[in-house]
Amino acid sequence: MADALVIFKPDASYRLAVRAELWRWLSSEAHWKLNALTWYQPPKALIEGHYDFLQGRPFFPWLVDFMSALPLVVGRLTASAEALEDMRHDLGETRIAQSRPGSLRERFGIFGGINCVHLSDAPETGKSEVERWQKHLPLDKVEIDLDRESDRPDHTYHLRSLATQVAAGVHADLGTRTMKELLHAETDLGGGELEAFYRVILGALTA
Repeated sequence: MADALVIFKPDASYRLAVRAELWRWLSSEAHWKLNALTWYQPPKALIEGHYDFLQGRPFFPWLVDFMSALPLVVGRLTASAEALEDMRHDLGETRIAQSRPGSLRERFGIFGGINCVHLSDAPETGKSEVERWQKHLPLDKVEIDLDRESDRPDHTYHLRSLATQVAAGVHADLGTRTMKELLHAETDLGGGELEAFYRVILGALTA
């Protein structure tokens, strides 16, 4: 058994119906053990280090903003290498357009890297990621219990269609306004947090 880091990205932390579905999967502990879960807003330096292998890519500034603009659900689990591989299979491929049909990312991802969940891809990666994040927050207990049901809508497929259009410059203004309306219906964020949520989701379309 080895440690792995799990993070609900902003699209999974704040789209309430999506979060409930993902939490039911994670909390099932089918072949793994959830040892820690909490809300945490990562500093930019932590995200830059976590994704250091992507530095220099055009989308890197957006990625740092995406992962640091709001508090996120962050946890630690233990799993065998085989169980971790099965979890990664459940999640699906990193980029939404290539995600396996029926996988969690294919079902709930919106566009590109807006792909719901980070999960360590191997025991060695998990060890280094957990060690890095434990310098910033304790990962020793489950502090939150998320809702397993939500009465909010899930507009994933509509959002995905609009995101594709906006990224291509087709009906961009109308598509952007409609995406904001759909995202607002999915979340309970308000004020500055809602504006930050819009920014990091829509920022992926121009990154």
